[in-house]
Amino acid sequence: MGGEKKSVDLSDLNNPLVPAAAALSAEDRAGLVNALKDKLQGLADHADLLESLPPNVRTRVEFLRGIQSQHDEMEAKFFEERTALEDKYQKLYEPLYTKRYEIVNGVVEVDGAAKEPTSEKAAEGEDSDAKGVPDFWLTALKTNEILTEEIQERDEAVLKYLKDIKWSRIADPKGFKLEFFFDTNPFFKNSVLTKIYHMVDEDDPILEKAIGTEIEWYPGKNVTQKVLKRKPKKGSKNTKPITKIEECESFFNFFSPPEVPEDEEELDEDAADELQGQMEHDYDIGSTIRDKIIPHAVSWFTGEAVQAEDFEDMEDGDEDDDDDEDEDEDEDEDEDDEELSKPKNKLAGKPKGAAKGGAQGEQPTECKQQ
Repeated sequence: MGGEKKSVDLSDLNNPLVPAAAALSAEDRAGLVNALKDKLQGLADHADLLESLPPNVRTRVEFLRGIQSQHDEMEAKFFEERTALEDKYQKLYEPLYTKRYEIVNGVVEVDGAAKEPTSEKAAEGEDSDAKGVPDFWLTALKTNEILTEEIQERDEAVLKYLKDIKWSRIADPKGFKLEFFFDTNPFFKNSVLTKIYHMVDEDDPILEKAIGTEIEWYPGKNVTQKVLKRKPKKGSKNTKPITKIEECESFFNFFSPPEVPEDEEELDEDAADELQGQMEHDYDIGSTIRDKIIPHAVSWFTGEAVQAEDFEDMEDGDEDDDDDEDEDEDEDEDEDDEELSKPKNKLAGKPKGAAKGGAQGEQPTECKQQ
């Protein structure tokens, strides 16, 4: 070992005889060189750690590294097979999603659907021409507790024109894409709005950035903005009202995700934390639509999905309660053991809660409000 660090000559990366490097620009080659230097430095630090261990311990650690390598190979195979399995079933789901789209949008009629009006409004002729399932996606989205927080009252008129939502995996760069299909509407020109998530690691997952469609709003129809008009001050030469545009909360801000600056070092700690929080929230919305809304849209429309989630929460709560009860029982047993080992006269006159800390048995007001 000798404690000497081996240096690696990286100059060959700039040699035109190296095909991989020749295909890169000078800037990319420099970036690759720096990345390799960082990697090699990390390996050097790792080697220093191993060298600091006693020989017998180092031998055991090396053996453990072999086990870890076997595990990592299996895990990589697991992720590969899981992705293939997901892709297989995604293709099997497609015909079902197509049928759902056709029924929701009145492209096809369900056998046995009643021809007569089925509501008071229909009987009065108000919605007798309604096709499919009106407001299907709006209702499904609003039923989810995460998404309902994003949908404002002014968004609802726009979301009534939503015909379908689809998602697909993208390979390069890794990630996924959401597509929102809209009927012709008086709010914007786009027929499809997309949201793309680029992942550093899809399995963790680690989000690199998100990209949304630029919405082509018709004049005066942008629900993400509020137009404020104010009269000019008395005596002002300008007699025209002063117009000010303010950004406002809207579901459609989802298509204008937070941007990651090219140089992240420019951000201070607070700004970086705020950006991270915004990105996590944005990904939470996207993954909820992908994993919950799209595959189970009918159950969200009917409200059954909420009941299912509430039931799961109740089960989780019961398990937590059982754990708490077990812990309380263990504590009580320990206290009983302690009491048996103590002279009885020392416990005489104590309030009931004193064995558990007296007044501390009741939580302070701040804890109750949390």
